[in-house]
Amino acid sequence: MTTESVAAEAGRDFIRDIVQADLTSGKHKEVVTRFPPEPNGYLHIGHAKSIALNFGIAQEFGGRCHLRFDDTNPTKEEQEYIDSIQADVRWLGYDWGTDLYYASDYFDRLYDWAEGLIQAGHAYVDDQSQEEIRVRRGTLTEPGKNSPFRDRTVEESLDLFRRMKAGEFPNGARVLRARIDMAAGNINLRDPVLYRILHAHHPRTGDKWSIYPSYDYAHGQSDAIEGITHSICTLEFEDHRPLYEWLLDKLPVPSKPRQYEFARLNLTYTLLSKRVLTQLVRDGHVSGWDDPRMPTIAGLKRRGVPPAAVREFVKRIGVAKANSVVDVGMLEFCIREFLNKTSQRRMAVLRPLKVVIENYPEGQTEELEAVNHPDDPAAGSRKVSFGRELFIERDDFMESPPKKFFRLSPGSEVRLRYAYFIKCTGVIKDAAGEVVELRCSYDPATKGGNAPDGRKVKATMHWLSATQSVPAEIRVYKQLFQNPNPSAANFAADLNPESLKILSDARIEPSVAADGSSDVMQFERQGYFVRDRDSTPGKPVFNRTIGLRDTFAKEVGGKA
Repeated sequence: MTTESVAAEAGRDFIRDIVQADLTSGKHKEVVTRFPPEPNGYLHIGHAKSIALNFGIAQEFGGRCHLRFDDTNPTKEEQEYIDSIQADVRWLGYDWGTDLYYASDYFDRLYDWAEGLIQAGHAYVDDQSQEEIRVRRGTLTEPGKNSPFRDRTVEESLDLFRRMKAGEFPNGARVLRARIDMAAGNINLRDPVLYRILHAHHPRTGDKWSIYPSYDYAHGQSDAIEGITHSICTLEFEDHRPLYEWLLDKLPVPSKPRQYEFARLNLTYTLLSKRVLTQLVRDGHVSGWDDPRMPTIAGLKRRGVPPAAVREFVKRIGVAKANSVVDVGMLEFCIREFLNKTSQRRMAVLRPLKVVIENYPEGQTEELEAVNHPDDPAAGSRKVSFGRELFIERDDFMESPPKKFFRLSPGSEVRLRYAYFIKCTGVIKDAAGEVVELRCSYDPATKGGNAPDGRKVKATMHWLSATQSVPAEIRVYKQLFQNPNPSAANFAADLNPESLKILSDARIEPSVAADGSSDVMQFERQGYFVRDRDSTPGKPVFNRTIGLRDTFAKEVGGKA
């Protein structure tokens, strides 16, 4: 076991060790972290790791965590995303109290500081196009080339920057760049862009601004304004840290936060690229951001994944310094483990096959006792209706079964859960030769599922009354991608054609149909299911949260 995994088991990691050391040494009196999403899409399971880390550290060390929207690109930002992000953070069990901020709150101060950089000779206005800037930036092995406008006078750059702010120039005509070092080994220090012209309506500032700060410029300064002590980012920002620190050193910021990087979350059979997720929605591969196949927090919620299971998953994977790929089976294990303890049991038949018990009195019904949770007596029991006509699962019958098929077949005997032993005595087929109905007999002496003569059966099957059960639509979801390492560049080729199967003729217990609860329940022998918002009074719709065991890896050719 690695040092990082040992620390994770103990509830520790290298970032928490740093925070503890900073408090012990007196470097900081209070811990202030932040979760700073860009409101240009929905949050995904990877963000859940960052949310749990930032808010968790603040809770554990008696500090506070800010929720800040880095809203510096109005062309991609929408109120829908802002609302969804707040809902997702709360759903995960965290709250920012009164500490809700926006980078746009600081636009005036950021602009004034940018003028100060120009006046100090640390920034200049560049007239090159985006492509020209890219070409002159150089490569990892070749230094960049100075812009022909790099030696502009302070007065000229200041005048042009103010005119950019006033809206005199079209988009892309000019940018403000930091004057650092075009030969720097770190490409992020090769005169990065701080402001660009963008004539776009901002959700919060309206049409006040014709220029907007870059993420790199706004991010660190927003941290400093808010007094963030530990700016925790994923590893892709590690190369940006020198720029983060350079700006803090050059500007009159009220505090000097320190940036720390940790490994982002990567999952098998999953893509967490916001570009890919956006394209999945726009191209109609999924029904929306909250499609239960999506790895978004909204998708997990609609699928019935409990927030406690997500938090447990994040805790188990820990916080590491090196990128790795986590098996999605670990997430599924955390979901199953939680739901197995908390979900009440019910019966549902997903692919019904009618059974007529010929020796059961016509017109007679009886109420049988069924437990709500086998490991929790306090959960109580319920009544299920039994009668002459039943539905069983179509997969639970085979006319010519293989040797180790122990469920129902002609002449075989099985136990109906909570009810009786039944034996198949006849098979009815349609014109196409398909089995449409079974004729069976039952043993009245086996009520409750036990034979007084001690005989045993090898299978116990779930069932429902044909007259008392309720029609329902069941949506069976599997992994969206069939490749354990799907390609972000060509993700459509890796989509799983079996990721959604709709069963429109399923049957459920009447109590399930009448219960409008959003609680996840276990349909015995089938998996865990939750009511979907598409449900109607006439036909409830249920999403499968997860199966009772991992079968997906086997189905796509991998190992379980």
